[in-house]
Amino acid sequence: MRWLYVAAGIALFVKMLLIANPSPDPIQPSIVEAVVQDSGVPNAVSGIIFRNRLYDTIFEVVVFTIAILGCKFLLANEPPSNRIRQFTDQPSIVLARLGATISALVGIELAIRGHLSPGGGFAAGVAGGTAIGLIAITSSSEWMQAIYKRWHAATWEKVSVLIFIVLSVLTLVGLELPHGELGTLFSGGAVPLLNILVAIKVTLGSWAAVLIFIRYRGLL
Repeated sequence: MRWLYVAAGIALFVKMLLIANPSPDPIQPSIVEAVVQDSGVPNAVSGIIFRNRLYDTIFEVVVFTIAILGCKFLLANEPPSNRIRQFTDQPSIVLARLGATISALVGIELAIRGHLSPGGGFAAGVAGGTAIGLIAITSSSEWMQAIYKRWHAATWEKVSVLIFIVLSVLTLVGLELPHGELGTLFSGGAVPLLNILVAIKVTLGSWAAVLIFIRYRGLL
């Protein structure tokens, strides 16, 4: 049996050396160009995620929502941490909050212009969650929890998911917004709106997860 594996490996190696892969027909249009033309956005990745594979993206958002709910149920029966330590030295606080400001601005940029350049809703949400995490390690958890409740962040998170699902279903059944002029900010139909909704969802969901883990586990 060992010799059979060796022979198969040699045959595969010879195949890679001697047999060339078939080259695509140059007459056929590029897949990237087809996606850009079909979606109306220069960022082909956003076009694929929010149009060609929108059905998958809906469940990705739902899975992220379930993950946040899982964090709440996982730690619901644990006692809160008695002592939560934050950074107290001034240089660390200044650097963390400066990084949070930069991450927040990058997140806004990625959410608004994600259909025109590399980026998008998920990357924007990660940047927003990073900003919140940097603030969390330098601020009181009670203060962050109070802001979270004051602005009804949990409600806005759920609302963004519902709007995303409704808008996605309308897109899947063929009810699309006008694409506009390719390369402009107001173009791509529903893709920019979906980008912004995903960014809001991921940012607020990350905020909820950060607060939960800090409350029950402290700063790991």
